[in-house]
Amino acid sequence: MAVRPSRAVGAVSAVALLTGLAIPSASAQVSMENKAGLRIDAIPGWATLEAKVGTADDGQRRQVQIALQLRDKRGAEALARAVSTPGSPLHGKYLTSAQFLDRFGPTQATVDKVSAWLRGKGLVVRDIAANRHFIAVEATNGQLEAAFDTSLSSFKRNAKNGREQVLVAPEKALTLPRELAGVVTAVVGIDDSAKTVSPQQVMGRVGAGRPSRPLTAAAAGQECAPYWGAVNNLAVPQMHPAGQQSNDLCGYNAAQMRAIYGLFAGSTGARQHIAITGAYNLPTLVADTDRAGRAYGWPALTAGQYTAKVATGFDNADECGGVESWHGEQALDVQAIRALAPAANITYYGAQSCFELYSGLNRAVADNSASVVSNSWLFEYEADIPASDREQVDAIALQAAIQGQAILFCSGDQGDNSRINGRPEASWPAIHPWVTAVGGTTVALGGDNTLRFTGGWQHSGFTQNGTQWVAQQDSDGRFAGGAGGGVSMRYPAPDYQKSVVPTSISQGRRAMPDISAVADALTGMGIGHTRADGVYELYPSGGTSLASPVMAALAANAQQTQGVSRFGFLNPAIYKLRGTAAITDVTPVKAGIWTPHMIPWRNVDVPTAAGSYLLNIDDKPQTLASASGWDTVTGVGTPAANGQFLTALGK
Repeated sequence: MAVRPSRAVGAVSAVALLTGLAIPSASAQVSMENKAGLRIDAIPGWATLEAKVGTADDGQRRQVQIALQLRDKRGAEALARAVSTPGSPLHGKYLTSAQFLDRFGPTQATVDKVSAWLRGKGLVVRDIAANRHFIAVEATNGQLEAAFDTSLSSFKRNAKNGREQVLVAPEKALTLPRELAGVVTAVVGIDDSAKTVSPQQVMGRVGAGRPSRPLTAAAAGQECAPYWGAVNNLAVPQMHPAGQQSNDLCGYNAAQMRAIYGLFAGSTGARQHIAITGAYNLPTLVADTDRAGRAYGWPALTAGQYTAKVATGFDNADECGGVESWHGEQALDVQAIRALAPAANITYYGAQSCFELYSGLNRAVADNSASVVSNSWLFEYEADIPASDREQVDAIALQAAIQGQAILFCSGDQGDNSRINGRPEASWPAIHPWVTAVGGTTVALGGDNTLRFTGGWQHSGFTQNGTQWVAQQDSDGRFAGGAGGGVSMRYPAPDYQKSVVPTSISQGRRAMPDISAVADALTGMGIGHTRADGVYELYPSGGTSLASPVMAALAANAQQTQGVSRFGFLNPAIYKLRGTAAITDVTPVKAGIWTPHMIPWRNVDVPTAAGSYLLNIDDKPQTLASASGWDTVTGVGTPAANGQFLTALGK
């Protein structure tokens, strides 16, 4: 049945009759504490007594977002389930953003009350979100300590490649006055968790240029391949049979990307709108995208087709990994959509820094102009996220579901995340039950634009030693990058997963990913952007940062194909397609990719020098691997190359 936006009349009384889609929230503990002791659990998992190294600088200025509670959150949860559950009387009957604000949003009186209290404590109120979910505030650490009766301290946290970060966080719960009980749910940014967030885009072989042109600096047989097997370095040991070993790819062009998913000639994303969130803003994005389109085959942007809604006064660049990584991410996200949905409108929401990413996501939801919102950033460990942060993401995700918006998050590029903490752990916010977690695949497309195979993206690294391949044994063992996946430590299994995800894996909890798309940068997509030094580069790119906008574009194409404006929360529809011709069930393949350079995936330890390397595909270098049925690398699988995903999704 077609899904159409419409007014939800009598929504609350109707949802009381539904058993619907049971998806838990993380609010219970926070709400109980608010009512009993007016306290907010804002302590991240890494802020332990053992990790404390000192006190925070009282004079350091900090920008934070005060998150406000929804009115009737239980009613919002019930309505979100109802509009998202196929077969329910309210399925597809979404609210507008104005209707949501009128029914569930904080009142203006509440905003005024909280703002007055904040100003009374000496905090500077900078902005109020359109949906009144966030009040943006600036203050010193000392002012925040006094306002919320807490102590900010410094803590050591293990970070990338074994290095330590020193981060600030509260060492005790925040305290609010009784009159604000049940009103304020989070103080986002009072800790330094944002310094652990990162975009997930990476470069493949830099300088690959047009997909049909080999690297001029590469020796014969060592150049990148325009398609799978077009170039195979026969001077190195052949671990795999003919056709199953290839040089790394130069980057798929638009026609190749469209062939991977069987897009129809008319599949352009016309009359669809996709949002992207990130930090900072690439000033040359439009020119770079059109220039890359001339190389890789998508049309130039038309007037008004791309909009950047960005904050002013960008800051915290060093703490956020540098603007260059975010610029590359922005280019990848936009250009992936241009390749697959060239007629879709795109809005980029660029936050002031990685400290305000939730605000960018909230703005995309409050605007409600886009039906699909793609996010290619993450926090590495779900356990690090304080309960108050989970609470406010609940509110954003519930509003999106009620409005019929799909929120997609990349699953990550560090596999099971066991590198630092020594235990597998899911990333955040991809593990949230109200978002779609997009995993990753390695895709081998032949010269005739037909698939040779699709494997789960999990790489085992080997280094050539004479006539042999020797498994790499660095701090990550042979793991050399791969899609994230795993099981929640916080959320029970939602109904859409209960009959699909094996209980031997989930143990009754939310598991991810939900679905997957091409992510392996060695079989990635060609893009281009201008670096900070002014040099423009074409290169293959990947990561689940690619998979998320690819899936967003496919969802937009499916909406266009079926003549609907929005499907809403995608997971029930995705899991309904499991085992059908619309989904390819990804299972392990025996194949490998030769490359002269290992890719330095974030938080993954690999050789940095040029050499001769082989990456085996999906042979379980950690705890994750694809498998028949649902798995922790690809979810239910990947959209099939026959194009049936476009006609079947949402039905």
